[in-house]
Parts: sequence; C-alpha cells; structure tokens
Amino acid sequence: MGTDRSAELTDEQEGETYCARHPQVVTYLRCGRCDTPICPRCLIQTPVGARCRECANVSRLPTFDVTPVFFARGFAAAMVAGAVVGAVWGSIKGPVGFGLLFAVILGFAAGWAVSESVSLATNRKRGLGLQVCAVGGMGLAFLLQDFLDRETIAFARSIVQQGDLVLLIVGAVFAAVRLKTG
Repeated sequence: MGTDRSAELTDEQEGETYCARHPQVVTYLRCGRCDTPICPRCLIQTPVGARCRECANVSRLPTFDVTPVFFARGFAAAMVAGAVVGAVWGSIKGPVGFGLLFAVILGFAAGWAVSESVSLATNRKRGLGLQVCAVGGMGLAFLLQDFLDRETIAFARSIVQQGDLVLLIVGAVFAAVRLKTG
C-alpha cells in the first residue's frame, strides 16, 4: 500500500510546473491556446476556457480608453461650454435671481449642456478625467456669471439668495454623473 502512494506522488510531481509570470508558484494549469503554465492569479476565464493574459487579449473598452488627445478635446469643450453657459446664466439671472426650484432645473440644464459638449467632443467617451473637465466647465460658468453680475461686494450673500450655489452644485454633480465610468 505504501508503494501505491509513492507512485501517485511521482505522477503528481512530474506534472507540476511553475507559472510563467510567477516562477515561485507551482501550478498544474496551462493556457488553453498556447499551453503556457499559468497560476490562478494569471488565469483569465474566457468562454472557450482558461487563457493567459496574452491569449485572452485583455484590453480596455474603447468607451473608457481616454487618450491625451481626447482628454484635451474634452477639456476644450468643457471650457467653451462653460463660457457659453456662464454667459447665458449671467444674462438671464438679472437683478432678481433664481428661486430654489428654478435654480435646480437650470442646474440640470447647465450640467447637461456642459457634459453633452464634452461627450460629443470625445466621441462619447467616459472617465474620471472627463468628469473633472465637466466640473471645471461648470466652475468656469459660475465664475463668468458672477463676473457678468458685477456684484462682487455681496458675493456670499448673492450666492445663497439667488440660488447660484444650488445651480452650480446641481450642474456639476449632474455633469459628472453623466460621464462616469460605470
């Protein structure tokens, strides 16, 4: 009975190999395509079986792959849209300002306009960098409308009374949510 157990151990030891990426890890797994030894950390489960990273062809979805060129286009679009939104915001606000409900509605509209311009400029790409661009565009809109309002003396009071802060927050959050990754 002792000889049978030793025969099993030698069979197991003959089949054991070391992972190609992690040479210290013993493995019995192999890539289903190239037959490279892989450990459970390297394993990518595909519809046709276990594969190594190279054979599984792991890549980011094109929607979330934002290259520096697309980031620059998104930033430029956010700044242009922010300037336009800020100019419109400053011109329609007038001396009365916005009520809370109207500020929320305009916040959604402003956030949509900025995020849509970023989305169109980047071929509908999404990501954290583009979210930051859109929030920056809303910040530019806020600063521009405040400059056009020319009431910098009562800056803090006018924000609360006229709903500008509400509009800014709603717009920035809505723009960021529209460009999130998942």
